Amino acid sequence: MSSSEPVALRLIDREFLIACAPEERDGLLEAAGFLDRKMRELRANAKAPSFERLAVLTAISVAHEFLTLRKQHDGQEQRISDGLAALRSKLDAALESDPPKR
Repeated sequence: MSSSEPVALRLIDREFLIACAPEERDGLLEAAGFLDRKMRELRANAKAPSFERLAVLTAISVAHEFLTLRKQHDGQEQRISDGLAALRSKLDAALESDPPKR
C-alpha cells in the first residue's frame, strides 16, 4: 500500500495542498495545470468572477467537454463494432459459399 504525500497545486492565485499517492503526483500536477489554464481562459472572458464562481464555471465547461468527447468515442466504438460485425458476416458468407479445396 503506498502512502500519501502532500502536493502543492496552484490555481489562479491560490495554492492548495492535496494528498496523493506518489505514482499519481505527475497526473495530478498535469490536471491542475490544465484546470488553471481553463480557469484563466474563463476569467479573461468574465466580469471579475469570484474564485468560487470561476471554479464552478470551469467545472461545468470541463464536464461538458468530457461528455461531448465520451459521446463521440461511444459513437466511434459503435461504428467499429458494426463494421466488424459486417466484415464477419461477409467472411462467413464467403467461407460458406466457397468450401476449402483439398
